[in-house]
Order: sequence, then C-alpha cells, then structure tokens
Amino acid sequence: MKQVIWKYGLFAGVILAALMFVTIPFVDTIGDMGIVLGYTTMLIGFLMIFFGIRAYRDGEGGGKVTFGRAFLIGLAITAIGSLCYVAAWEVMSKTYMPDFVEKYSARIMADARADGMPDAELAATQKKMDEFAKSYKNPWFRLPMVLLEPLPVGLILSLVASGMLRRGPSASAG
Repeated sequence: MKQVIWKYGLFAGVILAALMFVTIPFVDTIGDMGIVLGYTTMLIGFLMIFFGIRAYRDGEGGGKVTFGRAFLIGLAITAIGSLCYVAAWEVMSKTYMPDFVEKYSARIMADARADGMPDAELAATQKKMDEFAKSYKNPWFRLPMVLLEPLPVGLILSLVASGMLRRGPSASAG
C-alpha cells in the first residue's frame, strides 16, 4: 500500500508543480480567472487519487477495497501531492514572484476602489492588507495557508473516488 501511495502521491505532486510552473507566468494577464485555472489544475493533478485507489484495489487488494481503506489511500495521496504543491509554491514565489504580496494587495485595493468603497473602509482594507503582508513573511503563517489551497480538492476527490471504487463482498454481490 505504501508503494502505491508514494507513487501516485508523487505523480500528483509533480503534476501540480508542473502545472503551477506553466500557469503562474500568466497570472497577471488572466486576473481573476487564475483561481479557476488554479483549481482546474488541482483537479487534474488529483486525478492520481482515482488511479492510485484503483491500482491498490486491482493489485494488492485482489480486486477489493473498502470505502475506508480507499479513503485513507486517497488522503495519503492528497497529503503528498499537497506538500509537493507547497514546495513548488515556495520555489515559484521566491524565484518568479518575489513581489506576490505587493501585487496581491494592490489588486485587492484596486478592486475595492473600483467597487466604490468609502474612504474609511478603504483605509481598513489597506490596514488588513498590510497586516497580511507582514504575516505572509512568516513561514508558520504562509505554509499552512498555501497547504489549505489544494487540501479541499484532494479531500473531495478522495471521497468521490472511494465511493466509486470501493468493491468488496457486499458491493460485488449485487
């Protein structure tokens, strides 16, 4: 089981990292669609959860896997892939986007101004962005925050794949 988890977890991580490196250069030009693109690439990378559970079921599982075991395999693949995602973000943000926080803050403030936010609220938003920028420099803040991006996608796909791929004596008897 460990071999399947590591193999497909690292496949997911490589896909997530590669797609991040391919798409990040276009973040400034695609704007808010970057979120859609980012989560779409996560879906693609986390398809390895499906393939990993199936590989375990059809190999080590002898054609059977419970929902619980499949879900644990999916979670482990998610964890490995997500940690690779975080590592790739750290490299990418330091190398290609050292001004990420400044650009992000500027975009939030520009959107607030475009929405006609009153001056008092603009000042409060600017203060929040300044606090965010300060917090973002701390890896104990930044790393868990980045980790929380792919985790929900992997969790959902783990649940779906576990339900689809579970097969045991009761599931095959019907």
